[in-house]
Amino acid sequence: MRVVVQRVKYASCTVDNKITGKIDKGYMLLVGFNKEDKLENIDLLTKKIIGLRVFEDENGKMNKSIMDVNGNILSISQFTLYADSRHGNRPSFTDALEYDKASKYYDIFCDKLNEVVHTEKGIFGADMKIELLNDGPVTIILDSDELGRKI
Repeated sequence: MRVVVQRVKYASCTVDNKITGKIDKGYMLLVGFNKEDKLENIDLLTKKIIGLRVFEDENGKMNKSIMDVNGNILSISQFTLYADSRHGNRPSFTDALEYDKASKYYDIFCDKLNEVVHTEKGIFGADMKIELLNDGPVTIILDSDELGRKI
């Protein structure tokens, strides 16, 4: 599982000219699943995202979590996070989890986040238009394979 976390001032997702998710201060997440992912990966990354301290404290240091600043999350499914472009110029997506299982995992992930932080989302598999104002910019890439090795 791979998640790109962007600290934002605001973010929104539009599908067919209708807003499907919109937040103010918080995180805009791009979320992808690998064909080897298990449900435990969701728990691991959910905890990491909630605990990340990338919001500034009163001294200007990144020391506060999304909970500390009453932030929100906009979660966007993004199978292209598992693009393999080692051969040629057209990426392969064979490492991405199959559609039905990835859709299920995405819903579980968003539900787990929403238990702790208000979470809005895009529509899995749709042609989404994302608008955001990256704050900092602060962008963190989390990968369950890398995090799992460090635990």
